Amino acid sequence: MEMYWMTETKLRELFSKMTPEEKVGQLVQLDGSFFQDSSLATGPRESLGLSQKMVDCAGSVLNIAGAARIRRLQSSYLKRSRLGIPLLVLCDVIYGYRTVYPIPIALGCAWDPDLARESCALTAEEAAAGGVGGTYAPMADLVRDARWGRCRESTGEDPLLNSRYASAMVEGFQQGLGGKTGQGIAACVKHFAGYGAVEAGREYNTVDMSERRLRGAYLPSYHAAVKAGCRLVMTSFNTVDGIPSTGNRHLVKDILRGEWGFSGVVISDYASIREMKTHGVAENDRDAAELAMNAGVDIDMMTGCYANELLPLVGEGRISSRQIDEACLRVLRLKNDLGLFEDPFRGFSEADENAHTFTPAMLSQSRKAALESSVLLKNRGGVLPLRPGTKVSLIGPYADMRSLLDAWAMKGDSEHWATLHEAMAEALGPDFVGCAPGSELLDPPQGSPQKADKMIADAKRLASGSDLVVLALGEDTSQSGEASSRTELTLPACQTRLLDAVSACGKPVVLVLFNGRPLVLTDVVPKVDALLEAWFPGTEGSRALCDLLTGHANPSGRLSMSFPRAVGQEPLYYNHFNTGRPFTPGKRGAVKYVSKYIDCPNEPLFPFGFGLSYHTAEYGELTLSGETLKPGGSLSAHVTVKNTGTVPGTETVQLYLRDLVGSVVRPVLELKDFQKLALAPGEAKTAEFTITEPMLRFYTRSMKFESEAGRFAVFAGPNSVELRRAEFTFVK
Repeated sequence: MEMYWMTETKLRELFSKMTPEEKVGQLVQLDGSFFQDSSLATGPRESLGLSQKMVDCAGSVLNIAGAARIRRLQSSYLKRSRLGIPLLVLCDVIYGYRTVYPIPIALGCAWDPDLARESCALTAEEAAAGGVGGTYAPMADLVRDARWGRCRESTGEDPLLNSRYASAMVEGFQQGLGGKTGQGIAACVKHFAGYGAVEAGREYNTVDMSERRLRGAYLPSYHAAVKAGCRLVMTSFNTVDGIPSTGNRHLVKDILRGEWGFSGVVISDYASIREMKTHGVAENDRDAAELAMNAGVDIDMMTGCYANELLPLVGEGRISSRQIDEACLRVLRLKNDLGLFEDPFRGFSEADENAHTFTPAMLSQSRKAALESSVLLKNRGGVLPLRPGTKVSLIGPYADMRSLLDAWAMKGDSEHWATLHEAMAEALGPDFVGCAPGSELLDPPQGSPQKADKMIADAKRLASGSDLVVLALGEDTSQSGEASSRTELTLPACQTRLLDAVSACGKPVVLVLFNGRPLVLTDVVPKVDALLEAWFPGTEGSRALCDLLTGHANPSGRLSMSFPRAVGQEPLYYNHFNTGRPFTPGKRGAVKYVSKYIDCPNEPLFPFGFGLSYHTAEYGELTLSGETLKPGGSLSAHVTVKNTGTVPGTETVQLYLRDLVGSVVRPVLELKDFQKLALAPGEAKTAEFTITEPMLRFYTRSMKFESEAGRFAVFAGPNSVELRRAEFTFVK
């Protein structure tokens, strides 16, 4: 359908006809329960202290989905709208709508922003056909603590990698937005800012860090999303420097709007304006509304603060009517970008929704994304890929799990999902022996010992009659995600008991792991012969995993987040500072007074950037085109990689820099670029990287973002540990 948009003049003509109450209404977002039959909506209205008049002019609705439902709601709403201003429909479409893709932490392990861009574009196509106008994604929060449940929504621990993904995902979601076809949905980057750094990894907790760390590590990915043109930004639940983000003028007005020039819509997270009372910076709803409006927040999600308090605040002179006007215009412009004034339904219908759901392109992309996102962490003796004629059994609570969803896959269903059991039976044919659950997914609060013993016994019998066991274990989907912080990152006891029983059978064990965050696998890894990190892989995940297990595809994923040896290491990340007394691996016990644990190595179990494949690769020496870099100039870094294996494979060559002496302490490594090389057996290719002065910039002692003259080390390799090194001098 071809779309047309209002001119700014026409938009302002419409705006000039709005009453103050109608302008405030555009700044209020409610969920679908408020727009039901009035008798059913009484409870929700009373809970927020809203009048029916305010509900009738509320500007947006969250988390309703489905073409038929949204069409009914929009039609009913427009009948009550004096000026015919349509509702904006926003929805948590995070990693898929009905066709589900791997979770973002998995996509980060593909080291392929283009893959994420295409996945998000297809997600937007499917969601738009279902009536959705915008998504609360991407989540650009940097995360360095695996205890935080929302690791699953981040692409990892590195600012550069996260920035490239944030930009690509915005571009994917908004592909075609504002064009003649009316395709694309509005992207809302979240959670601004620093949400991934909550203390102790505990959800909604305090964030307290220096301005230098905030700007250097945590803000770049949000900034990348803004530069990519995201239409909305969502504030976070946490405090920054003692001030809740939703009322933090420095974050929203000074940095986001002032320094970065963001002119789009800023929306609070769910009830976060009212929660400033609980934080202790607002005495009542009126104070909270004042703080948020003065900070630059346009939309109040799911409280009555703006609805009930903005106009009284104007009357008291605590905010100006101009602030409301500017916020309202930003909301109207967003609706205009979506073409809602010309067609409030954006051309969607139930027939259109069905035609744009589970398309071959979407299913193919889901499978491709799962293939590239899975990470092979161990492969002792080359037990993988499975060899023809090997009798394989499948055991574990995830063996027959049809869907791997959580609340953010809003409309995901099992129509096109295959269980791992079904996929393996199809892929292996007569080599597939059978399937058994072996244990519950979670430890039962009052489980029957007899039932658990029988499940173990059945699993052992099946394993004994096999040549090899594929064990499907992991977190329950409820164990990660929002409000799912954990102090222990191990598998449930019922699953570790199953692992012990199966590994004692003496058969090779291949562990396929389903989870939403890095887990502590220190006691698990020695008991298995191979370990394939599958994350939560989406609609086509089971089929993709079978492709990997059987060798029809070669694992190429590389970790975007470090895996700890013990939860006590958290937060854990590769680009840490050196300290004045660094510990040197291999010297444990020789020196006491250095920065180390007495009961655990400092190093992660699996480092950032790590991953194995079915091929092997040999990295040559790292060479530079010169020894000196000057402003405006560049250096070329070269490293040759050869596939020394017998199958084609992909190598992700990673480039890191280290500023050896700076005016402030610099990280031991910083990822600056990466390339993926497709290599045939015996083939060698050279990865070439260009090093320029902007890559050397950081927030110096004077808090200027600039470079400093001095010596720099350059590293290249397959992960953040196995690296080749060279050096150059930057001369100003």
